[in-house]
This record gives sequence, C-alpha cells and structure tokens, in this order.
Amino acid sequence: MPSRNFYRLLFTLVCVFNLLSGNDAYAGNTAKIIALQDLSKSQQLWLNPEWLKLLHYSQHSKSFISQVDDSNFFYAIDGKTNPEAEMQATLAAFYTETTDSNTQAQCRFPSRLQWLNQKLNNQLTELPKASCALYKEWRASIPDARLALIFPAYHLNSPSSMFGHTLLRLDAAKQDNSSEWLSIAVNFGADVKQGDNSLFYAFKGLSGGYPGFFIVTPYFKKIREYNRDENRDIWEYPLNLQPDELKKLVNHLWELKEMKFDYYFFDENCSYRLLELLEVARPGIDLTSQFTLTVIPVDTVRAVEKAGLINTVKYRPSQVTVLQALLEKIPSQRYSLIESIIAHPENTASAEFQALEKSEQKNIVDFSYKLIRYRQGTDARDETAAKNGYLLLEKLTQYATTTKDISQSTNQPENGHLSSRLTFKAGKQGNTAFGEFGYRMSFHSLDDNASGFLQGAQINLGNLQLRDYQNRSLQVQQFDVVDIFSLTPRSDFLKPLSWRIYTGLERQPTNSHDVLAAHVTGGVGVAYAPLEKSIFYVMASLRLEHNGEFDNNIEPALGLLSGMLYHFKDQTAHLQLSTEKFSNGETRKSASYTHNFVLDTNHSIKLHVLRKSHEDIYFTEADLSYQYYF
Repeated sequence: MPSRNFYRLLFTLVCVFNLLSGNDAYAGNTAKIIALQDLSKSQQLWLNPEWLKLLHYSQHSKSFISQVDDSNFFYAIDGKTNPEAEMQATLAAFYTETTDSNTQAQCRFPSRLQWLNQKLNNQLTELPKASCALYKEWRASIPDARLALIFPAYHLNSPSSMFGHTLLRLDAAKQDNSSEWLSIAVNFGADVKQGDNSLFYAFKGLSGGYPGFFIVTPYFKKIREYNRDENRDIWEYPLNLQPDELKKLVNHLWELKEMKFDYYFFDENCSYRLLELLEVARPGIDLTSQFTLTVIPVDTVRAVEKAGLINTVKYRPSQVTVLQALLEKIPSQRYSLIESIIAHPENTASAEFQALEKSEQKNIVDFSYKLIRYRQGTDARDETAAKNGYLLLEKLTQYATTTKDISQSTNQPENGHLSSRLTFKAGKQGNTAFGEFGYRMSFHSLDDNASGFLQGAQINLGNLQLRDYQNRSLQVQQFDVVDIFSLTPRSDFLKPLSWRIYTGLERQPTNSHDVLAAHVTGGVGVAYAPLEKSIFYVMASLRLEHNGEFDNNIEPALGLLSGMLYHFKDQTAHLQLSTEKFSNGETRKSASYTHNFVLDTNHSIKLHVLRKSHEDIYFTEADLSYQYYF
C-alpha cells in the first residue's frame, strides 16, 4: 500500500493544479481538507466495516477489492482496491466545485457524506453550494416508510428464476393492501441482451458475461410479471428497519444508480446484492459472509430471518393457485355448467344454476371469471371473452364478499430443507456390497421433503455420487450437471405440459463393461393428480449418449417414462418405470421404488430398490441412505 507521504504529495499536486486553474474555492479549503484527511487517518476510518460495506469491499488477507465494477463509483485512481485512497479522495471531492452541481460529490454520494461527517465529528462544513436537483427529484419519488423482502417462488420454465428470486419493496406510510400497487420495487438483475436464448443466458450467467444493475420500478409491474404472467406465488416479508436505517438504504441506492456490477448466476446475483443493501442499512449485521460458493434466494430469506429482520409474512397466491383452490370447492358434476357459463354468462339465470346454494353459485361464478382472465393472459385478446368476463364480474358483485385467504400453512419457502445435501449410502448390487458418498450442491429432488417447495418440481445441480464396491477401487457412479423435473398436474380446465431435462455422467453396464457414459436426456408429457398430494406422470423421452462401448460417437434413443409420486405427512413414495430403445438396437428397462422417511427438516432416511435390464444383463440393486441437508 502506498505510504502516507505519497498521498500527501499527490494531494498537493492536485491543489497546485486547482490553484493554477483558478479554482479559488478548492484552494481556500485546502487546509480544511488536509485536517479532515489527517483526522480520518488517525482513526484509520478506512478500515471501519461500515465504510467497507458502503464501498462494497471484500477483504482477502490484507488486500481489498470492491465488487462495484464501474469507475464512476470511485474518486481515487486505485479506489477499487484501496479503501484508504478512496476515503482521502472522497473527502477532497466534497470540496471540489463542478460546473453542474448534480455531479458534485455531496449530490452523488449522500451516504458517504453523512457517514464521514458523523465519524469526523460533524466537521464537514463550508461545503460548496449544490442544489442537487436530480437527487432531490429522485428522492422525492421513492417512499421510505417501510421495507419488505419479496420472494417470488420457483419458476421452472425460466432458467433465471428456477431457484426463485428476491427483491425489495419500498412502501409509503399509511399503506393498505391495494395501495401496495403504488410501492416501489428494488431489483438487481443481469442486463440481458434482447434475443439471448435460454442456453446463451445460462452460459453467460454462469461465467459473468452479463453486467448487473440495480433497477427501481413500480411494484405493480413485478406483481404482473411474477404473479400473473408467470403464475408464481409471491411471499412478502415486511422488515423491521427503523426510519433512519431506511433512509440510509434509499440514499445508498441512489449512489448505486446506473453503477455496473459483474453478475454471476450462482453467487453475485439478485439475492446477494440485496443482502449488501441491508448490511448498509443496519450496521453490525452480517448477511453475506456465510455465502461462498452459491447464493440461493431462499437461503437469503433464511439469513434475513435469522438476523431478526423479519416479523411477519404475507402470502400472495398466483392466478393458478387461486384457480386450483376454487376448483377444489366445486363438485366435478358442475364442470359442464362452468363451461356453459364461461361461453354464455346469461346461463347464470338457468334453473340448474339458480337451484344451487348461494355459496356454490359464487364459487362457480368466481372460478369462471378468473379462468377467463387467466386464459386471456396466455392467449391473444378475444373481445367475446373480455365481454363475458365483464358480465361475470358484474354477477360476482351480487354475492357477499369473504376475506378468507388461501392458507399458506407450512409451505413457506424458508421452512423447507436447506439447499445442499450430503448422502451416506450402503447397499448391494446383486451379491456385491457397496458404500456410496454423495454431494449435491443444490437444491431439491422429487422424493425430498416437499414442505416449503413446489410439489412436483425437481431442481438438482452438481449432484456427485462416489461408489466403493467390495474389492474394487472408488469410482464416480454418477454426476448430474443439471437435473430438472417439472410435473404440473392437468385438470379439466388447466392443461399444462410436464417435462424433464438432465445431463451429466452415469454408469451404464454395456457389453459386460461398467461404462461411465455422458448423456443429455429430455422428455415431455403429462401429469395428473388422481389423489390429493399425489402425481401420476407419463412422458416420451429422447436421449443422446456418448458411450465407449458404442460404435457411434453419439447414439440416440427414444424412450418412455412413467411414475407415481405420493407425499405422506412425513414420507414420500416414488415409483418409476422407464424403457429406452437406442438406434443401434440396445434396449434398456428399469423399475425403481424410493421411499423417503423424513426425520426432521434437514435429516432423512431413504430406501431405494432398483431393477434394471440392459440387453442380456439383469440385476437388482437395493440400498439404504442417510441424507443431511445443510
């Protein structure tokens, strides 16, 4: 680190330059600036954790680096890596006049000014006059009475949101549920170029190929995007920040306006940046140091809760969740009546409809109206449907209103198991015993404890299994790079597709050899819920495999996959059948049964039985494993 004399010399040269340039105001404050710099040095203020967080420095041994990747954020040439130099340069900048007062340091960095003035005994006086018109205009448009952490739940059809998402909501005072639409959303995200497809987004998001920015936007746009367009449940967590803490957060948000960060999908992402904002708002809390390899949005909700910032929670169900809840109240024999009323709202005057109880009438009208709105959101606007929806809304107002919300029960996302998993397994393949160790980076399997998760959704990344057979060396049994399974049950009115895609390495017995084959496998099909908390599914699949025992470098296979998933109170049962036929003639068949016994949120015991047939190779495998989530 350069010496104190180096900075004194550098500052003297700047003063001489300003004198020669005729900047009398700067020259007149030279002694004051030097005195303030000396005072900050005597206290070693640049090492204060609050200053380091305000500048987003991370420390590695004795070196520092700011995670802000924008030169406009720093006054010192080496400010990105030198918190002392940046403090000295910032103090000088506060006394430097600019042609446009909006670019003056006290207008650009109000949080730095407030913090330094407090630490330096309120001695930052006689600053150049600055109107700060842009800052004041922006500040007047941002409410700062209350703050909430928002968690839109998992959305498997979008790579950027399959782990969920977090953002902040700033509210004005005296706010009710309806006026939350006038609140402001604070979001951090990648600046994705138009036309980038999902594969390109995934690659650039993993490698830091996108810049990230803080975005301030009306909250109603986010409700529309997440709750209505993408049909994601939203969980809202009001935070107990005090008025002065909220003002610090908002002021710092202004300092980060249009500032560029590197964006990484797994760590320096939407959730991590919001935690940094909260650390600035409430000095002394540590929300970020626990996250090293990955930052999963739901884990950041848990971190905020653990820090004592969350008092209550509010659940905002999606359109699909509301429709499913309403449909559960309506007997199946009324389904034809619903279709009739959707097409012809005047049929609410029919004898069949009028013979029903008022509560049942209301449920049918409510469901019919909401189904029209849902279909209008996914299809091109239809004038007849819009007219019918309006007529049904008029009919709905004739019934007494109820305020009962859809139960959020135990499905709050922060109540689910933790994101990473260790597995310790013992079993037999035929007559050969084996032990197995598994590590999954993240995040949830179909047969895991479903509490807190979207039922029928599997998202696994970095799933490694190492197996040790008797009298054989340790080997890689399986490595899933990504394994996503989306099972969404269909009904008479909602008909989504289910799908799966997974890729990686897995052991396949081929020509009497145990081959570690690479593959990409995908499938699409349908799922149904014949019983409560159950899902039956069937789908066609396509597999591309690289296998050292095959003649061709890449061998394709068509297949069929079906299964039944059932969730008990503290158990999960999963039966799965599959068959694949390769273009070279090889046929594979398998049947498996998994039963997971939940001990508590982060501990379970799993029984697994597998029967496989690969041409003339037949074997049965059975194992018992302990799973620890952390």
